[in-house]
This record gives sequence, structure tokens and C-alpha cells, in this order.
Amino acid sequence: QVQVVASGGGLVQPGGSLGLSCTASGNIFSINAMGWYRQAPGKERELVATVSGETITYSADYLKDRFTISRDNAKNTVYLQINSLKPEDTAVYYCNARGRERPPTSRDFNVWGRGTLVTVSS
Repeated sequence: QVQVVASGGGLVQPGGSLGLSCTASGNIFSINAMGWYRQAPGKERELVATVSGETITYSADYLKDRFTISRDNAKNTVYLQINSLKPEDTAVYYCNARGRERPPTSRDFNVWGRGTLVTVSS
């Protein structure tokens, strides 16, 4: 099995910064992509950004101004740096990892972490 655990959430004042991290562990042969999603209160979960190999994709251009996704392949870890936080960034941030398990299972996996809450408030 493969698990992902996200951390780094918390209460931040508007205009502040926060760094999230997410590490995948378990029966991992390869990871194709890792990404961050968020779900604000009363809204559906939405994509923030993903990193696959050398390709970084943000769900919207405006996110690039304040969100930076990065990945440490050696550590199976993906990071999300959020600057100039706004109240509308308040959400549970979820990590996702997709890849393949080691032999003999060699199964594809697509796993989600429990999420980490980011609250932006004064």
C-alpha cells in the first residue's frame, strides 16, 4: 500500500505565508505525479497544482503569482508554498500521488492524504 501524509497547515493572518509538505511512503516503485488540491467550506474540491516529472501545472494562471509547487523526487515529497495569503485561501489542502507499486503487485495507485487545514484570518 501507499500512503501520503500532508502537513504544514495552520492559522495565518492575511498577507502571511505558509509552506505545506506532503510525503508519499509505502510500496512505491515510481511516482508519476503529485499534486495539491483544496476544498473550501461549502465548495467542491479543486485542483491547485500538480508536478509530473519536469512539468508543473497550475489550475489557473492567477495562482502562479502566489502559489509555488515543488517536488523532491528523492524524498517522494511535494511542497506548496503560498504567499500573500487571502481569506479566500481558507480550505483543507489535500495531497495526491499517482504512480505504480513495486513488483510483484505492480499495481497503479492513486492516493489521497487526509488533508491539512489552512485558515486565513485576522
